[in-house]
Amino acid sequence: MASQVWRRTSKLLQQSASLAGASTRQAAVPLSNAFHQKIFSRDLTIDIPTPFKAHKCDPPSLSVETSPEELMGFFKTMYSMRRMEIAADSLYKTKFIRGFCHLYDGQEAVCVGMEAALTPKDCIITAYRDHCTHLGRGGTIYEVFAELMGRIDGCSLGKGGSMHMYNKAGGFFGGNGIVGAQTPLGAGLAFAQKYLKVDGVTMALYGDGAANQGQLFEAMNISALWDLPVIYVCENNHYGMGTAEWRSAKSPEYYKRGDYVPGLKVDGMDCLAVKQAVAYAKTHALAKGPFVLEFDTYRYHGHSMSDPGSTYRTRDEISGVRQERDPIERIRKLLIAQEIATVADLKNVEKEAKKAVDDALAKAKESPQPPLEELWSNVYAKSLDAEVYGADRKEVTSLRSDMSVGAAILPSLKYRSRNHRTSEGWQT
Repeated sequence: MASQVWRRTSKLLQQSASLAGASTRQAAVPLSNAFHQKIFSRDLTIDIPTPFKAHKCDPPSLSVETSPEELMGFFKTMYSMRRMEIAADSLYKTKFIRGFCHLYDGQEAVCVGMEAALTPKDCIITAYRDHCTHLGRGGTIYEVFAELMGRIDGCSLGKGGSMHMYNKAGGFFGGNGIVGAQTPLGAGLAFAQKYLKVDGVTMALYGDGAANQGQLFEAMNISALWDLPVIYVCENNHYGMGTAEWRSAKSPEYYKRGDYVPGLKVDGMDCLAVKQAVAYAKTHALAKGPFVLEFDTYRYHGHSMSDPGSTYRTRDEISGVRQERDPIERIRKLLIAQEIATVADLKNVEKEAKKAVDDALAKAKESPQPPLEELWSNVYAKSLDAEVYGADRKEVTSLRSDMSVGAAILPSLKYRSRNHRTSEGWQT
Protein backbone atom coordinates (compact mmCIF):
# COMPACT_ATOMS: atom_id res chain seq x y z
CA MET A 1 0.00 0.00 0.00
CA ALA A 2 2.81 2.40 0.89
CA SER A 3 4.49 1.84 -2.47
CA GLN A 4 1.22 2.66 -4.25
CA VAL A 5 0.95 5.92 -2.31
CA TRP A 6 4.52 6.83 -3.28
CA ARG A 7 3.84 6.02 -6.92
CA ARG A 8 0.78 8.27 -6.92
CA THR A 9 2.73 11.04 -5.17
CA SER A 10 5.62 10.69 -7.60
CA LYS A 11 3.28 10.91 -10.59
CA LEU A 12 1.57 13.95 -9.13
CA LEU A 13 4.80 15.84 -8.45
CA GLN A 14 6.22 14.90 -11.84
CA GLN A 15 3.06 16.16 -13.55
CA SER A 16 3.40 19.39 -11.66
CA ALA A 17 7.11 19.67 -12.45
CA SER A 18 6.51 19.03 -16.15
CA LEU A 19 4.65 22.32 -16.32
CA ALA A 20 7.82 24.20 -15.39
CA GLY A 21 9.19 26.38 -18.13
CA ALA A 22 9.15 29.97 -17.01
CA SER A 23 10.71 31.21 -13.80
CA THR A 24 7.51 33.01 -12.86
CA ARG A 25 3.82 32.39 -13.47
CA GLN A 26 1.76 34.39 -15.87
CA ALA A 27 -0.71 36.97 -14.60
CA ALA A 28 -4.14 35.51 -13.81
CA VAL A 29 -5.64 37.77 -16.47
CA PRO A 30 -3.37 38.26 -19.53
CA LEU A 31 -2.38 41.76 -20.59
CA SER A 32 -3.83 43.05 -23.85
CA ASN A 33 -1.65 43.59 -26.90
CA ALA A 34 -2.07 47.36 -26.56
CA PHE A 35 -0.32 47.35 -23.23
CA HIS A 36 2.40 44.99 -24.40
CA GLN A 37 3.27 47.58 -27.03
CA LYS A 38 3.51 50.33 -24.43
CA ILE A 39 5.76 48.37 -22.06
CA PHE A 40 9.43 48.97 -22.67
CA SER A 41 11.76 46.00 -22.90
CA ARG A 42 14.03 47.04 -20.05
CA ASP A 43 15.13 45.79 -16.66
CA LEU A 44 14.45 47.73 -13.50
CA THR A 45 16.06 47.78 -10.08
CA ILE A 46 13.72 48.93 -7.33
CA ASP A 47 14.75 49.57 -3.72
CA ILE A 48 12.49 48.14 -1.03
CA PRO A 49 11.54 50.90 1.46
CA THR A 50 11.02 48.66 4.53
CA PRO A 51 14.10 46.71 5.71
CA PHE A 52 13.92 43.00 6.40
CA LYS A 53 14.29 41.76 9.96
CA ALA A 54 16.42 38.62 10.14
CA HIS A 55 16.75 35.73 12.59
CA LYS A 56 19.84 33.49 12.40
CA CYS A 57 20.63 34.64 8.85
CA ASP A 58 21.83 37.65 6.90
CA PRO A 59 18.96 39.56 5.26
CA PRO A 60 18.73 39.66 1.46
CA SER A 61 19.45 42.78 -0.57
CA LEU A 62 16.91 45.58 -0.52
CA SER A 63 17.42 46.09 -4.27
CA VAL A 64 15.05 43.96 -6.34
CA GLU A 65 15.35 43.14 -10.02
CA THR A 66 12.07 43.41 -11.89
CA SER A 67 10.64 44.51 -15.24
CA PRO A 68 7.80 46.70 -16.50
CA GLU A 69 5.91 43.63 -17.64
CA GLU A 70 6.16 42.01 -14.21
CA LEU A 71 4.95 45.16 -12.47
CA MET A 72 1.99 45.45 -14.84
CA GLY A 73 1.25 41.80 -14.19
CA PHE A 74 1.30 42.45 -10.45
CA PHE A 75 -1.17 45.29 -10.83
CA LYS A 76 -3.63 43.48 -13.03
CA THR A 77 -3.53 40.22 -11.08
CA MET A 78 -3.98 41.94 -7.71
CA TYR A 79 -6.77 44.11 -9.03
CA SER A 80 -8.51 41.03 -10.46
CA MET A 81 -8.17 39.29 -7.10
CA ARG A 82 -9.61 42.31 -5.31
CA ARG A 83 -12.62 42.49 -7.64
CA MET A 84 -13.16 38.74 -7.31
CA GLU A 85 -13.25 38.94 -3.51
CA ILE A 86 -15.60 41.94 -3.55
CA ALA A 87 -17.91 39.99 -5.87
CA ALA A 88 -17.71 37.00 -3.50
CA ASP A 89 -18.82 39.27 -0.67
CA SER A 90 -21.93 40.20 -2.66
CA LEU A 91 -22.59 36.57 -3.59
CA TYR A 92 -22.55 35.58 0.06
CA LYS A 93 -24.89 38.36 1.10
CA THR A 94 -27.36 37.35 -1.62
CA LYS A 95 -27.12 33.70 -0.47
CA PHE A 96 -25.50 32.33 -3.61
CA ILE A 97 -22.70 31.18 -1.29
CA ARG A 98 -23.58 29.11 1.76
CA GLY A 99 -21.43 28.01 4.67
CA PHE A 100 -18.10 29.59 5.50
CA CYS A 101 -16.38 32.23 3.38
CA HIS A 102 -13.07 33.93 4.17
CA LEU A 103 -11.94 36.81 1.95
CA TYR A 104 -8.36 37.80 1.08
CA ASP A 105 -8.67 41.44 0.03
CA GLY A 106 -5.77 43.45 1.42
CA GLN A 107 -3.37 40.50 1.42
CA GLU A 108 -2.96 40.13 -2.36
CA ALA A 109 0.72 41.14 -2.37
CA VAL A 110 1.65 37.98 -0.47
CA CYS A 111 0.12 35.71 -3.09
CA VAL A 112 1.35 37.61 -6.14
CA GLY A 113 4.86 38.32 -4.83
CA MET A 114 5.27 34.73 -3.72
CA GLU A 115 4.34 33.34 -7.13
CA ALA A 116 6.89 35.64 -8.78
CA ALA A 117 9.66 33.68 -7.04
CA LEU A 118 8.20 30.19 -7.50
CA THR A 119 7.86 27.71 -10.35
CA PRO A 120 5.35 24.91 -10.97
CA LYS A 121 7.84 22.52 -9.35
CA ASP A 122 7.05 24.17 -6.03
CA CYS A 123 4.04 23.25 -3.91
CA ILE A 124 1.73 25.41 -1.82
CA ILE A 125 -0.60 24.39 0.98
CA THR A 126 -2.56 26.93 2.99
CA ALA A 127 -5.48 27.46 5.36
CA TYR A 128 -9.05 28.42 4.46
CA ARG A 129 -8.44 31.96 3.12
CA ASP A 130 -7.52 30.42 -0.21
CA HIS A 131 -9.46 31.89 -3.14
CA CYS A 132 -6.57 34.01 -4.41
CA THR A 133 -4.02 31.27 -3.78
CA HIS A 134 -5.91 29.09 -6.23
CA LEU A 135 -5.86 31.92 -8.75
CA GLY A 136 -2.12 32.46 -8.27
CA ARG A 137 -1.41 28.78 -8.82
CA GLY A 138 -2.88 28.91 -12.31
CA GLY A 139 -6.57 28.48 -11.51
CA THR A 140 -9.29 30.67 -12.98
CA ILE A 141 -11.77 33.15 -11.57
CA TYR A 142 -14.54 31.04 -13.09
CA GLU A 143 -13.39 27.96 -11.13
CA VAL A 144 -13.35 29.97 -7.90
CA PHE A 145 -16.88 31.34 -8.37
CA ALA A 146 -18.24 27.95 -9.41
CA GLU A 147 -16.70 26.32 -6.34
CA LEU A 148 -18.01 29.02 -4.03
CA MET A 149 -21.52 28.39 -5.31
CA GLY A 150 -21.22 24.59 -5.16
CA ARG A 151 -21.28 24.04 -8.93
CA ILE A 152 -19.79 21.10 -10.84
CA ASP A 153 -17.25 23.27 -12.70
CA GLY A 154 -15.62 24.40 -9.46
CA CYS A 155 -12.00 23.50 -8.81
CA SER A 156 -13.15 20.88 -6.27
CA LEU A 157 -16.20 19.83 -8.29
CA GLY A 158 -18.44 22.00 -6.17
CA LYS A 159 -17.92 19.87 -3.06
CA GLY A 160 -15.21 21.85 -1.26
CA GLY A 161 -16.54 25.37 -1.14
CA SER A 162 -14.66 28.41 0.05
CA MET A 163 -12.29 26.60 2.39
CA HIS A 164 -11.21 23.79 0.08
CA MET A 165 -9.93 25.18 -3.21
CA TYR A 166 -7.58 22.70 -4.88
CA ASN A 167 -5.43 22.61 -7.99
CA LYS A 168 -3.39 19.43 -8.24
CA ALA A 169 -1.89 20.25 -11.62
CA GLY A 170 -0.70 23.61 -10.33
CA GLY A 171 0.94 22.20 -7.23
CA PHE A 172 -1.71 23.69 -4.96
CA PHE A 173 -2.66 21.17 -2.28
CA GLY A 174 -5.57 23.04 -0.99
CA GLY A 175 -7.12 25.19 1.56
CA ASN A 176 -7.52 23.35 4.86
CA GLY A 177 -10.27 23.91 7.39
CA ILE A 178 -8.42 22.69 10.49
CA VAL A 179 -6.41 25.55 12.03
CA GLY A 180 -2.71 24.87 11.58
CA ALA A 181 -3.18 21.34 10.20
CA GLN A 182 -1.68 22.33 6.85
CA THR A 183 1.77 22.83 8.42
CA PRO A 184 2.60 19.15 9.07
CA LEU A 185 1.04 18.32 5.70
CA GLY A 186 3.47 20.82 4.20
CA ALA A 187 6.32 18.97 5.86
CA GLY A 188 5.02 15.79 4.26
CA LEU A 189 4.95 17.39 0.81
CA ALA A 190 8.51 18.61 1.30
CA PHE A 191 9.55 15.12 2.38
CA ALA A 192 8.06 13.73 -0.85
CA GLN A 193 9.94 16.33 -2.89
CA LYS A 194 13.22 15.44 -1.25
CA TYR A 195 12.59 11.69 -1.47
CA LEU A 196 11.69 11.91 -5.15
CA LYS A 197 14.50 14.39 -5.88
CA VAL A 198 12.14 17.08 -7.15
CA ASP A 199 13.94 20.41 -7.39
CA GLY A 200 11.27 22.39 -5.59
CA VAL A 201 10.11 23.61 -2.20
CA THR A 202 6.81 23.56 -0.34
CA MET A 203 5.26 26.76 0.98
CA ALA A 204 3.19 25.99 4.09
CA LEU A 205 1.06 29.06 4.86
CA TYR A 206 -0.68 29.80 8.14
CA GLY A 207 -1.93 32.85 10.02
CA ASP A 208 -0.89 34.49 13.26
CA GLY A 209 -3.89 32.80 14.89
CA ALA A 210 -2.47 29.37 14.02
CA ALA A 211 1.08 30.30 14.99
CA ASN A 212 0.55 29.02 18.55
CA GLN A 213 -0.54 25.55 17.41
CA GLY A 214 1.63 22.75 18.76
CA GLN A 215 1.58 20.87 15.46
CA LEU A 216 3.43 23.78 13.82
CA PHE A 217 6.37 23.34 16.19
CA GLU A 218 6.33 19.58 15.71
CA ALA A 219 6.43 20.09 11.94
CA MET A 220 9.30 22.57 12.23
CA ASN A 221 11.23 20.14 14.43
CA ILE A 222 11.03 17.18 12.04
CA SER A 223 11.66 19.48 9.04
CA ALA A 224 14.86 20.79 10.62
CA LEU A 225 15.92 17.31 11.72
CA TRP A 226 15.58 15.98 8.16
CA ASP A 227 16.56 19.20 6.30
CA LEU A 228 13.28 19.27 4.40
CA PRO A 229 12.82 21.92 1.67
CA VAL A 230 9.85 23.62 3.32
CA ILE A 231 9.18 27.32 3.94
CA TYR A 232 6.79 28.09 6.78
CA VAL A 233 4.93 31.27 5.90
CA CYS A 234 3.09 33.20 8.61
CA GLU A 235 0.62 35.61 7.01
CA ASN A 236 0.39 37.93 9.99
CA ASN A 237 -2.71 40.05 9.47
CA HIS A 238 -2.62 40.87 13.21
CA TYR A 239 -5.97 39.37 14.16
CA GLY A 240 -6.73 35.70 14.77
CA MET A 241 -10.49 35.87 14.22
CA GLY A 242 -11.23 38.78 16.59
CA THR A 243 -8.19 38.44 18.83
CA ALA A 244 -5.27 40.83 18.39
CA GLU A 245 -1.87 39.14 18.20
CA TRP A 246 -0.60 40.79 21.39
CA ARG A 247 -3.48 39.21 23.34
CA SER A 248 -2.72 35.65 22.23
CA ALA A 249 1.06 35.57 21.76
CA LYS A 250 3.66 36.35 24.41
CA SER A 251 6.18 36.72 21.59
CA PRO A 252 4.53 37.98 18.39
CA GLU A 253 7.86 37.92 16.51
CA TYR A 254 6.71 34.96 14.48
CA TYR A 255 9.76 34.90 12.23
CA LYS A 256 11.80 33.90 15.31
CA ARG A 257 9.43 31.15 16.37
CA GLY A 258 11.44 28.48 14.58
CA ASP A 259 14.23 28.95 17.17
CA TYR A 260 16.91 26.89 15.40
CA VAL A 261 15.21 27.58 12.01
CA PRO A 262 16.26 30.89 10.39
CA GLY A 263 13.62 33.44 9.49
CA LEU A 264 12.76 36.83 8.02
CA LYS A 265 10.11 39.43 8.76
CA VAL A 266 8.87 41.05 5.55
CA ASP A 267 6.53 43.87 4.55
CA GLY A 268 3.72 41.69 3.23
CA MET A 269 2.00 44.64 1.55
CA ASP A 270 4.93 45.05 -0.88
CA CYS A 271 4.99 42.61 -3.82
CA LEU A 272 8.66 43.16 -4.50
CA ALA A 273 9.67 42.62 -0.88
CA VAL A 274 7.70 39.36 -0.84
CA LYS A 275 9.30 38.23 -4.09
CA GLN A 276 12.81 38.97 -2.80
CA ALA A 277 12.20 37.20 0.51
CA VAL A 278 10.68 34.08 -1.06
CA ALA A 279 13.54 33.78 -3.55
CA TYR A 280 16.02 34.06 -0.67
CA ALA A 281 14.15 31.53 1.46
CA LYS A 282 13.83 29.11 -1.44
CA THR A 283 17.58 29.12 -2.06
CA HIS A 284 18.16 28.37 1.61
CA ALA A 285 15.47 25.64 1.81
CA LEU A 286 16.81 23.74 -1.20
CA ALA A 287 20.34 23.73 0.21
CA LYS A 288 19.93 23.65 3.98
CA GLY A 289 16.35 22.89 4.98
CA PRO A 290 13.41 24.80 6.48
CA PHE A 291 12.98 28.54 6.68
CA VAL A 292 10.37 30.80 8.32
CA LEU A 293 8.86 33.89 6.69
CA GLU A 294 6.57 36.32 8.48
CA PHE A 295 4.63 38.60 6.17
CA ASP A 296 3.28 41.72 7.86
CA THR A 297 -0.05 42.11 6.07
CA TYR A 298 -3.65 43.14 6.71
CA ARG A 299 -7.14 41.95 5.81
CA TYR A 300 -9.82 44.53 5.06
CA HIS A 301 -12.82 42.26 5.63
CA GLY A 302 -13.58 40.52 8.89
CA HIS A 303 -12.25 37.06 9.65
CA SER A 304 -15.24 35.51 7.89
CA MET A 305 -18.53 36.77 6.55
CA SER A 306 -20.13 36.53 9.99
CA ASP A 307 -17.53 38.95 11.37
CA PRO A 308 -18.15 42.66 10.66
CA GLY A 309 -14.45 43.27 11.30
CA SER A 310 -15.01 46.49 13.20
CA THR A 311 -15.79 45.39 16.78
CA TYR A 312 -12.17 44.68 17.75
CA ARG A 313 -10.51 47.35 15.61
CA THR A 314 -11.48 50.86 14.58
CA ARG A 315 -12.63 51.97 11.17
CA ASP A 316 -9.87 54.56 11.28
CA GLU A 317 -7.31 51.77 11.57
CA ILE A 318 -8.69 50.02 8.51
CA SER A 319 -8.89 53.20 6.42
CA GLY A 320 -5.38 54.16 7.56
CA VAL A 321 -3.93 50.92 6.20
CA ARG A 322 -5.85 51.38 2.95
CA GLN A 323 -4.43 54.88 2.49
CA GLU A 324 -0.85 54.19 3.51
CA ARG A 325 -0.07 50.54 2.73
CA ASP A 326 -2.54 49.21 0.16
CA PRO A 327 -0.57 46.84 -2.14
CA ILE A 328 -2.46 47.79 -5.30
CA GLU A 329 -2.01 51.51 -4.75
CA ARG A 330 1.70 50.99 -4.11
CA ILE A 331 2.15 49.29 -7.48
CA ARG A 332 -0.03 51.91 -9.17
CA LYS A 333 2.23 54.71 -7.88
CA LEU A 334 5.35 52.80 -8.89
CA LEU A 335 4.07 52.23 -12.44
CA ILE A 336 3.28 55.90 -12.85
CA ALA A 337 6.54 57.08 -11.27
CA GLN A 338 8.57 54.79 -13.55
CA GLU A 339 6.56 56.03 -16.57
CA ILE A 340 5.49 52.48 -17.38
CA ALA A 341 1.80 53.39 -17.49
CA THR A 342 -0.38 56.46 -17.22
CA VAL A 343 -3.42 56.94 -15.03
CA ALA A 344 -5.59 56.33 -18.09
CA ASP A 345 -3.73 53.12 -18.91
CA LEU A 346 -4.37 51.73 -15.44
CA LYS A 347 -8.03 52.71 -15.59
CA ASN A 348 -8.31 50.63 -18.74
CA VAL A 349 -6.63 47.72 -16.98
CA GLU A 350 -9.18 48.01 -14.18
CA LYS A 351 -12.01 48.11 -16.70
CA GLU A 352 -10.77 44.93 -18.39
CA ALA A 353 -10.35 43.16 -15.05
CA LYS A 354 -13.85 44.12 -13.91
CA LYS A 355 -15.31 42.74 -17.13
CA ALA A 356 -13.36 39.49 -16.77
CA VAL A 357 -14.67 39.05 -13.22
CA ASP A 358 -18.26 39.89 -14.22
CA ASP A 359 -18.14 37.49 -17.17
CA ALA A 360 -16.73 34.68 -15.03
CA LEU A 361 -19.42 35.24 -12.42
CA ALA A 362 -22.24 35.16 -14.96
CA LYS A 363 -20.86 31.97 -16.46
CA ALA A 364 -20.43 30.33 -13.04
CA LYS A 365 -24.06 30.99 -12.18
CA GLU A 366 -25.03 28.92 -15.21
CA SER A 367 -22.89 25.95 -14.15
CA PRO A 368 -25.05 23.04 -12.89
CA GLN A 369 -24.87 21.58 -9.42
CA PRO A 370 -23.14 18.19 -9.06
CA PRO A 371 -25.46 15.22 -9.73
CA LEU A 372 -26.75 13.34 -6.70
CA GLU A 373 -24.54 10.30 -7.38
CA GLU A 374 -21.49 12.53 -6.86
CA LEU A 375 -22.37 12.66 -3.16
CA TRP A 376 -20.33 9.51 -2.47
CA SER A 377 -17.52 9.92 -4.97
CA ASN A 378 -14.07 10.89 -3.67
CA VAL A 379 -15.09 9.75 -0.19
CA TYR A 380 -13.61 6.25 -0.28
CA ALA A 381 -10.70 5.11 -2.42
CA LYS A 382 -11.51 2.63 -5.17
CA SER A 383 -9.59 0.35 -7.52
CA LEU A 384 -6.70 -0.11 -5.11
CA ASP A 385 -5.76 -3.49 -6.61
CA ALA A 386 -5.33 -4.93 -3.14
CA GLU A 387 -6.74 -7.51 -0.76
CA VAL A 388 -8.09 -6.95 2.73
CA TYR A 389 -7.88 -9.79 5.21
CA GLY A 390 -8.54 -10.51 8.87
CA ALA A 391 -6.02 -11.21 11.62
CA ASP A 392 -5.63 -14.90 10.70
CA ARG A 393 -6.02 -14.33 6.92
CA LYS A 394 -9.07 -16.65 6.76
CA GLU A 395 -11.35 -13.87 5.58
CA VAL A 396 -9.99 -12.33 2.35
CA THR A 397 -11.80 -9.68 0.33
CA SER A 398 -10.57 -8.27 -2.97
CA LEU A 399 -11.18 -4.58 -3.57
CA ARG A 400 -13.28 -4.28 -6.73
CA SER A 401 -13.47 -1.13 -8.82
CA ASP A 402 -17.12 -0.69 -7.83
CA MET A 403 -16.55 -1.27 -4.10
CA SER A 404 -15.74 1.26 -1.44
CA VAL A 405 -13.05 0.51 1.11
CA GLY A 406 -15.71 0.53 3.81
CA ALA A 407 -17.73 -2.19 2.05
CA ALA A 408 -14.58 -4.24 1.44
CA ILE A 409 -13.27 -4.28 4.98
CA LEU A 410 -16.63 -4.79 6.70
CA PRO A 411 -16.63 -8.63 6.44
CA SER A 412 -13.11 -8.79 7.82
CA LEU A 413 -13.97 -6.48 10.68
CA LYS A 414 -17.04 -8.60 11.55
CA TYR A 415 -14.96 -11.80 11.42
CA ARG A 416 -12.29 -10.32 13.63
CA SER A 417 -14.81 -9.02 16.18
CA ARG A 418 -16.29 -12.53 16.45
CA ASN A 419 -12.89 -14.09 17.05
CA HIS A 420 -10.98 -11.43 18.94
CA ARG A 421 -8.69 -12.78 21.66
CA THR A 422 -8.89 -10.89 24.98
CA SER A 423 -7.10 -11.39 28.30
CA GLU A 424 -10.10 -13.43 29.49
CA GLY A 425 -10.07 -15.69 26.44
CA TRP A 426 -11.68 -15.64 23.01
CA GLN A 427 -14.38 -13.02 22.64
CA THR A 428 -17.60 -14.33 21.11
